[in-house]
Amino acid sequence: METRGIEQMFDFQRLPNDALILVLLLLYSPIGLCLMLLRIFIGVHVFLVSCALPDSLLRRFIVRVMCSVLGMHVRQNNPRLRDRNAKLYVCNHVTQFDHNIINLLTSCNTPLLEGSAGFVCWARGFMELGTVVSSRAELAETLRRYCSASEALPLLLFPEEDTTNGRAGLLKFSSWPFSIVDSVQPVALWVKRPFLAVNTPDSSWLTELLWTFFVPFTVYQVRWLPTVSRQEGDSHQDFANKVQELLATELGVVSTQITKADKAEHIKRKRHTVTQTANSNLGARHRTVTLGFMAPSSSAEDPRVSRMAQQVKEVLPDIPISVITRDILRTNCVDTTITNLLESTEEFHTEVSGGAASGPARSHSSSSSSASASAPAPAIKPTAKSFGKSPIERHMSLQERKEALYEYARRRYIEKHGLSQEDL
Repeated sequence: METRGIEQMFDFQRLPNDALILVLLLLYSPIGLCLMLLRIFIGVHVFLVSCALPDSLLRRFIVRVMCSVLGMHVRQNNPRLRDRNAKLYVCNHVTQFDHNIINLLTSCNTPLLEGSAGFVCWARGFMELGTVVSSRAELAETLRRYCSASEALPLLLFPEEDTTNGRAGLLKFSSWPFSIVDSVQPVALWVKRPFLAVNTPDSSWLTELLWTFFVPFTVYQVRWLPTVSRQEGDSHQDFANKVQELLATELGVVSTQITKADKAEHIKRKRHTVTQTANSNLGARHRTVTLGFMAPSSSAEDPRVSRMAQQVKEVLPDIPISVITRDILRTNCVDTTITNLLESTEEFHTEVSGGAASGPARSHSSSSSSASASAPAPAIKPTAKSFGKSPIERHMSLQERKEALYEYARRRYIEKHGLSQEDL
């Protein structure tokens, strides 16, 4: 499958970068705030109406019209393709309210996979399972029993298990939803909004709701696709991949191997980078200004930097202390510096080898010490010289660096303390 950069699949900032749009948004802000307050008041009435009326075509029509007043405009294509006998709908995931939008078009239930049950779960339109499930296999078995009842409403599931911006690609579909029944109906969902991103990874559902009330409108377009059945011999993952490719083609995006876990790891890495940058700017501003001209002796002025540099030196003894100090001042983190230097191991070995080449011009004693200095360091498997094109390549590169670091540190510890393999 084709894989796009993970950065393209998520909007990590709410506001646009275009200066003209920012000015227009600033001028719109007083109107947006008034609109948000008015819609909060109307939204309470929409909630009460949806609770008071029984589930029917009339109720869905009334609530859909009232949601249009709230700025949530719902459109659907090919409604005749909706299979009234389908037990499971699968849809791409864009916002926190996708299940509510589909519920305005047809009656269906979406189980709450994460978070606590209770009033908030019920008020948001999720179905409570009634039992605590500890694994996806147990959840699939519970939903399989639910679908076996003839009077049960269809299920609506999101195999991506997390949201994207809907513009670049689909997260890898989990296989467990496709183990519930042998036939599913795919549902393609587009979400468009002026000025602002439709979601950001760090926002809660309540924050997303307030932004929805703030903007003039948000358009949800739903397209029903023909029912897809599992072919004989297909595994659950094969079935999931087939539906994922079908939905990606319909949406005009790519079908990726990026998972929910990859998204969480990427967000965690971005937060760590932002925190490091903020701490560096606040606590070491004068050092940042002179970073490119920092002399090795300047680390002695800061005992903390010197101590961190020595920790790195114990793990990577062949790297010059000046290089370690320079990277410590930039990253302010021992682990990050070790990772950066591991990526540049070949460069430093080249420098050491080059210094050893001039050894014959020295005396016999100095050439002896030069030969000792040019002895090859313990093997560390270098990573790729270029940034991986896919999340899989980048993950393998990171894993290789970690394994090389752990193995090298282990050997250094054994040699330093005179231990044997059996002692560990």
